[in-house]
Amino acid sequence: GLGCGLESGLAGSSVHRDNGGALIIVGLDPHDKAVEALVPILRAKADWMEDQLRSQYPKINLEITGETPLTFDLRKVSADDVRHAEERAMPITLLLLLLAFGSIVAAVLPLGIGVLSISMALGAAALLAHYLHLSILVQNLATMLGLGLGIDYALLIVSRFREALAEGYEPGQAADIAAVQAGKTLLISATTVAIGFSALLAVPISELRSIGIAGLLVTVLSVMLCTFILPWVLGLLGHRINAARVRIPDRQLKTSESPCAASERWVRWGSIITRRPWAALLVAGAPLLLLAFQARRISPGIPDRDSLPAAAESVRALHTLQGMGRSGIVQSLRVILELPPQSAPLSPAGWLAVSRATEHFQRDPRAEEVLSLPTLTGMSDTVDAVNDVPEPIRKSFLRTDGQATLIELLPTPTVTPNEQIRWVRELRSSDIAAITGVPGAVLRVGGIAALDTDYDSVVREWLPSVVLGVVLGSLLALLIGLRSLFAAVKAILLNLLSVGASFGALVLVFQEGHGSKLFGLDGPTGNVYPIVPILSFAIVFGLSMDYEVFLVARVLEERRRGLCENSAVIEGLARTAGLITSAAAIMIAVFTAFTLGGFLVVQMLGFTLAMAVLIDATVVRMIVGPALLKLAGDWNWWPFGLSGAQLTPEEDPAPNI
Repeated sequence: GLGCGLESGLAGSSVHRDNGGALIIVGLDPHDKAVEALVPILRAKADWMEDQLRSQYPKINLEITGETPLTFDLRKVSADDVRHAEERAMPITLLLLLLAFGSIVAAVLPLGIGVLSISMALGAAALLAHYLHLSILVQNLATMLGLGLGIDYALLIVSRFREALAEGYEPGQAADIAAVQAGKTLLISATTVAIGFSALLAVPISELRSIGIAGLLVTVLSVMLCTFILPWVLGLLGHRINAARVRIPDRQLKTSESPCAASERWVRWGSIITRRPWAALLVAGAPLLLLAFQARRISPGIPDRDSLPAAAESVRALHTLQGMGRSGIVQSLRVILELPPQSAPLSPAGWLAVSRATEHFQRDPRAEEVLSLPTLTGMSDTVDAVNDVPEPIRKSFLRTDGQATLIELLPTPTVTPNEQIRWVRELRSSDIAAITGVPGAVLRVGGIAALDTDYDSVVREWLPSVVLGVVLGSLLALLIGLRSLFAAVKAILLNLLSVGASFGALVLVFQEGHGSKLFGLDGPTGNVYPIVPILSFAIVFGLSMDYEVFLVARVLEERRRGLCENSAVIEGLARTAGLITSAAAIMIAVFTAFTLGGFLVVQMLGFTLAMAVLIDATVVRMIVGPALLKLAGDWNWWPFGLSGAQLTPEEDPAPNI
């Protein structure tokens, strides 16, 4: 085979041969085009060359790899994953909506809102891409969240509309009730989601900022569609919302039934929880705390296993290079040695300094090969030998002002990505002046490993700030929306429990490999991508807040209508449990669809989000949340939650915690 490694840092060409084939390094000059636009052109050229040489060399195989082709292929794999995830998620989502509503018309509306929010968000992102650098994850996240949030919010509005119709209201009045009552809950919930994405805008990483922008677009557009457009559509539809009914075995739905209708089954469940709240907390809370405790062992870093999609041509070519022992040319550490004006690299003193640095790097067992001007001249003692180096290559290793030179460190095949990160940090902290013998010498490190190092450092630095910003912002939004300090603080603590438990599951399944084969992995990853914890927290905290807001807002509404705390908890749970389970099932189906793709970082994100929603919608909101509401009593609504409420005469308004 012939492995062609594309390296934008080198001009001209040089050939390396091995028993397994040959490596050709080609410099790229994109002129006015984006550098990635050259990849299809080069592949077409390679295919043409294969056809021309096939008769003489029947087994010839030309493969292109390098940073640029790898990025190009990752974008393509990402887009393919989105398409396949949509194909998997759409039928399941429609089935779940049919089960929830029993009507094709009612089921299609939330699905339509989700698809429309995705299309609008991606369209807006495409416009912004002309002015901003957007991550390859934007398409995945926009689709994931558009389906999840758009359907989630639309489900709430449609359910409340059908409930109002069943209570005898005219279609116009029912639409107004849904827009006001459910719309307020939706706004509180969406605000917490938006706060999480807004926090990402503060992180000085363009990838996270672009994801934050995409998340805000999806959230804002979903809210606009559900609060402005959907109620108007519902008012026009009226009772036709229940048209095209579907017969579901063992469930004869009535026209009035919806996920917001009070279910006898959930009434019985609420009665059990409120009768034995302490037992419920112990049984449900202890396992969650144990799972959340596992999150402390999360290890951010580059996964030990090969996490690149194997089907991509650039990845196959990289594996070919690894078999040739030449993959270091793609994963090289690019060291820039800048010298003072009096000791320029092509001066006698500067040449000696560059040679000393080169010899120092050659002694490092992690370096398979060191490429520099001295090595290209056979480590000549005099600078005159550089004249024998071809002009294009000499230019590639020398800055235009002649004050800095490039030294490339090619790692051995056994050096893992995380070891390369440690190597970069060692290089940056080394005393380059002592190594070269030139005071004022400066060393800078670039390359893939250096980018990974900087990424890891920035994420570690900003993660606490993002967590604090999301928590405080969500607390403020809940205080304004619920007017209750206790309910807001309780919601924050329960959310932290859900997020911690989902991170614990991520550690057990991906990092340690327990059940990782279900996701197409052949073992533990050893580490979790640094982007996953910070991005998951920003998204999960807002998403898991949805169901807390759905439940607490409905219980508060029942309290303001005059029910006592115990009755309000039971009624609120009975009227929201169906909605929460339906919405959660849809979100889990959407997120799970993304765990089946070939992009490991998206698999980790999808799994974490799915686990957070599963844990939150079942154990936390169906058991822990109602139990705490019962135990806290009127303290749930302190200080202003019950202002204007009409308490029943038999109820003691004093706190009963």
